[in-house]
This record gives sequence, C-alpha cells and structure tokens, in this order.
Amino acid sequence: MILLISLATFTATLIGGLVAVRLKDKLHIILGFSAGAIVAVAFFDLIPESLNIGSRFFGADTIMSIVALGFLIYLVLDRAIFLHAHAHEECETTGHTFDISKHEHDHEYEPSVIESKKLRRGVFGAGSLSIHSFLDGVAIGLSFQVSTTVGIIVAVAVLVHDFSDGMNTVSMILKNKGTTKHALRWLVVDAIAPVLGVTSTLFFTLPEQYLSVVLALFSGFFLYIGASDLIPESQHKHPKLLTTGMTLFGATVLYVVIRIAGL
Repeated sequence: MILLISLATFTATLIGGLVAVRLKDKLHIILGFSAGAIVAVAFFDLIPESLNIGSRFFGADTIMSIVALGFLIYLVLDRAIFLHAHAHEECETTGHTFDISKHEHDHEYEPSVIESKKLRRGVFGAGSLSIHSFLDGVAIGLSFQVSTTVGIIVAVAVLVHDFSDGMNTVSMILKNKGTTKHALRWLVVDAIAPVLGVTSTLFFTLPEQYLSVVLALFSGFFLYIGASDLIPESQHKHPKLLTTGMTLFGATVLYVVIRIAGL
C-alpha cells in the first residue's frame, strides 16, 4: 500500500512539472496559477495541519508566530543573498538603461553575477518546495503508523497538491533564468522527495510537536514565495486581468481539492 502511494506521489509531481515545462512559453500564466496554488497550500493545508497536529503541545498563537518567523526568515535570506539579482530588472521596469560600463569595477552588477544570483534564488525556492515534498512523504508514513485509515486520508490530501508542487518547482527555476534541463533536474528531485520521506519513516518516528513546527515554518516560506515572488513576477509585463484570474483560479483549485480530500 505505502509503495503504491509513494509511486503515485512521484507520478503526480512529475506530471505537474512536465505540464509547466510544456507551457513555458506562457510562463506568466503558469506563474499566476502557481502563485495562487502555493499560497493556498499554506493557508488551506499546511497551517491547518500544523495547528491540528500541534494543538496538544502549542497554543494557536505560538504556531502562527512560527509561521510569521518562517516568512521573515525567508525574507531575510531573500534580501541578504539575492537582493542585487533584481538590479537589472528594476532598470528595465522603470525604463532606465542599465549601463554596465559605469559599473565595470562593481563585481555585483556584472551580468554573470546577476544571473548567478537569480539562479541561486530559483534553487533556494525549488529546494524549499522539495523539502516540503519530503515532509509530505514523512507525514504519509507517520500517518500509516497511526492507522491505515488515517494514512490513506493524509495520502489523498498530499496527492491532490503534488501536481501543483511539480508546477511550482519548475516555475521557480524557469522564472529565475534556469534552463529547461535545470528545471527537469529539480523536478526529479521534487518527485523523488516524497518517496524518500515515506521510506524514511520505516526507520524513525518524528514527535508530532516537531512536525507541526516544521509545517508552520514552511507555511511562512510558501506565503513569502507566493506573495513576494511569484505574484509580482506573474504580473511583470503581462496582462494583469489574465494573470490575476489565474492566481485566483490556482487558489480556488487547491482549496477545492484539499477540502474534497479532507472529507
């Protein structure tokens, strides 16, 4: 049973990512959908699950404080490590010409450095999503330790958003100047992650209070990625009505499937 579920998580994630690769010429639409989906996963899946698991150990205010901490941690990392990657983009957006010759002695404004930092930003986002997928697998494995019924319920909840996880992972790489080949590598990592997560639970038992803390932290990460990265990027130089509609559609789809899976 667990083996079949692991295979299903792998397949769902892979298909979602391949759809994103197929539609990379319409990346702003994919980003719009991904933005809504990743925010919805945080609001409708991870935060409620964290509150539910951690209710016996922490107050709701503590869990929400950890969510905020996750948001702020990602913000600090984003600003400290990847801030200058936006320099060239800002010049293009405002209509100013970025004269690299004026910054020839300024290493951080060299095109290769800017591109490198953008790639690093994409890897950081894709890595966060992959760790989240690993934790999804852990959640499935631990749930089966409780009972088969609980395990199946959790597995269904994970499967319904694995498709969007694959799309989100590919989108994070492609929008940050990564190649299709690079995106596919991370897609495979993200698809394998839940399988490894399920398998790992055969060798250890994670206390529920720690799992709730990790889920809360990643809720904050995903809220930041969606609100501060994917949403603004999806709106950049593209029709706002369509991309806004796709963001709302992405959030609605994830809300519906998560609610159906929770029945």
